[in-house]
Amino acid sequence: MTIMFTLVAATLFSAAFLLAAGTIAWMFAAYHDKMVAALLFQPIPQTPQVYHIRVSRPRVTHRLRAAGAPSPTQAPLSAA
Repeated sequence: MTIMFTLVAATLFSAAFLLAAGTIAWMFAAYHDKMVAALLFQPIPQTPQVYHIRVSRPRVTHRLRAAGAPSPTQAPLSAA
């Protein structure tokens, strides 16, 4: 009885081992080119983005200012 159990266990173990080894070999054969490409891949170096921002604030000149508006440099006339 134990000899029969040993033979069945050995057969199942051998079949499972051969199935696993065959699956590994088949996957290696099927995806060999993709694995080699992934191992040889060199990413393209990216330079960090540099943002150049130009702030321009045009100054108001005397001729563009309204005729009746007081100049900001003059103190307002107030009766004390």
